[in-house]
Amino acid sequence: MTDLFVPTTTDHDTGGFWEAARRHQIAVLYCASCDAVLHMPKQYCRRCGSFDTAWRDVRPQGSVYSWIVVERQIHPAYPAPYTIALIELDDAREARLIGHLPGRVDLQAGQAMIAGFEDHETYTLPVWRLASV
Repeated sequence: MTDLFVPTTTDHDTGGFWEAARRHQIAVLYCASCDAVLHMPKQYCRRCGSFDTAWRDVRPQGSVYSWIVVERQIHPAYPAPYTIALIELDDAREARLIGHLPGRVDLQAGQAMIAGFEDHETYTLPVWRLASV
């Protein structure tokens, strides 16, 4: 796959996620004051207004929330068909992450997914697959 972007661990909003991925973990931003999940990551908590936030590792497991099969190639790095899945994390149901699966994958809502990790030269990319495979 072609490197379309290079994530950075120094970005305040997303750095903690990419740093965790480098360690082969999935991390979600939480409010340190009220324990709310802050997804999409924000500098402050929308529940209590606190700016005291922290990244927390969660299990790299979830379930299929929704999906779509892309039939037309949009970019050379992603030959069609491929499946885009929205994965609801087991440890942080408020957080849903996007996964790319090659081909037409027969998915069902609630189907178990697990993250693996693909190491590149300067970053690590979480990759989702069916837990039973």
